[in-house]
Amino acid sequence: MNFTNADLLQIAMQQSAIDANCDAKDFLRTENRIVPSVVNPQARKYLSLPLDCNLISYGNNIVASINEKYHTIVSGYISRFPAEHCFETPNLHVLNDELQKENLRICFMAEYFLPDLRELKISDCPYTLKVLYPRDFSTLYTPQWSNALCEARRELDVLGVGAYDGNVLVGLAACSADCETMWQIGVDVLPACRKQGVASALTSRLALEILEQGKVPFYCAAWSNIKSVRNAIKSGFRPAWVEMTAKNASFVDAMNCKKGTE
Repeated sequence: MNFTNADLLQIAMQQSAIDANCDAKDFLRTENRIVPSVVNPQARKYLSLPLDCNLISYGNNIVASINEKYHTIVSGYISRFPAEHCFETPNLHVLNDELQKENLRICFMAEYFLPDLRELKISDCPYTLKVLYPRDFSTLYTPQWSNALCEARRELDVLGVGAYDGNVLVGLAACSADCETMWQIGVDVLPACRKQGVASALTSRLALEILEQGKVPFYCAAWSNIKSVRNAIKSGFRPAWVEMTAKNASFVDAMNCKKGTE
């Protein structure tokens, strides 16, 4: 399928609209929008809907998909600061302080990338690249490939590209079919083989393979994950939207305990 950059952005906004329970045009407005979060079987598979508070911005405004009981808190917050500052400190402490009174905390903050079709191209690396399919993933659900593959949702892992040094897998990019139209890319490279252009070669090649399947590749990274953001840019991806999600305090505590033992 032949896409344009405008097509990719429109498809992403349509999916965000499904996830948030709004209209895709809402992301293009200058004024903010607050909508109730609801369960939708067409939403991205890893979302635990409904959400208590999820803020989304494509750079124009904020669409807040929320539990209506937090309407006053969220409305007051997103009307107080410019959209771009609602996703950063110190301003987000204002929202977090109010949510903590309701036993919620800011949990996830992420930037999402879409390919720029003017920049996306096959790039070289010192290793042989090979397209992989689910049958090839069966033995790869191990810690070194945990960014590329997800054991908990392995049925969604549909396509990958491996980098091989002879018969040894040294890098892997794979994608999960998180929704009908968009597949998310994750990538891992063994430590000894990094800084050789492997991650970007894998990411760009997989993105092109996904487009050939008629799907939209997307990439997610934390703002502070400089290595991941650099890989996205080098691979031909550009920032498209941001999200910030609040979760129950017990969920956040459990995640912190898990991270502390990894």
